[in-house]
Amino acid sequence: MTDKAARFRALHERPEPLLLPNPWDAGTARLLAGLGFEALASTSLGVANTVGRTHVTRQEVLDNVRAIDDATPLPVNADLENGFADDPAGVAKTIELAARSGAAGASIEDYTGDPRRPIYDFELSVDRVRAAVEAVRSLPVPLVFTARAENLLHGVNDLDDTIRRLQAFEEAGADVLYAPGLRTLEEMRAVVSSVGKPVNVVMGFADPSITLEQLGEIGVRRVSIGGALSRLALKAFMDGATQMRAGRFGFVADLPPLSELHRSFG
Repeated sequence: MTDKAARFRALHERPEPLLLPNPWDAGTARLLAGLGFEALASTSLGVANTVGRTHVTRQEVLDNVRAIDDATPLPVNADLENGFADDPAGVAKTIELAARSGAAGASIEDYTGDPRRPIYDFELSVDRVRAAVEAVRSLPVPLVFTARAENLLHGVNDLDDTIRRLQAFEEAGADVLYAPGLRTLEEMRAVVSSVGKPVNVVMGFADPSITLEQLGEIGVRRVSIGGALSRLALKAFMDGATQMRAGRFGFVADLPPLSELHRSFG
């Protein structure tokens, strides 16, 4: 754990962005490690897709983090949603449990889970981040802590408030800042230029023509994909199953050789 946490922190300190893909089980983690990625991040959406629900429990997320961490030597960032708690003490407890599950990093968001009031009030959001930071710093090996401002994903299309929140999260001690829902390079540049800590951009919601090189040029330090790979895999599954239901089997021609999979699983 000490080595993984130290390597994960160092990956945020170099000039080029860290590509952080999101597996959803041990098999996909090993496939990504076999492709040469340097770190991994869990995806709560991917876990939800696996269990066939729209929401997951804290224990399901923690068990998934443990499975991914055990699968490869790579450091793992845990997607902890809103910490599965409204109160700061509950958020701190979830951080501690993530560390015990092998996470080298963890993220907490300010989305309440309630579409009627989707974002926590500003002061409570900052208190929750502060509690997470205190929990991280009390660990024998501090995690890399990411604070997420979720406005843009949940109908609060206010970039100024999003930046205000990220700045407050930075002041509260977050290591990495993250505003999912940024779509253009201009929006990303506005965020990066407004804070002093590394910024994570998720490309699952962004203009797909944006390149890693462009992201590096504007100062983005970490690039993830969220649940997009899980959704892509499910699309391929549904396309094949739809063909099969219609009595056609052309999808078999696109299957990867078993030997290709076994190179990562062996």
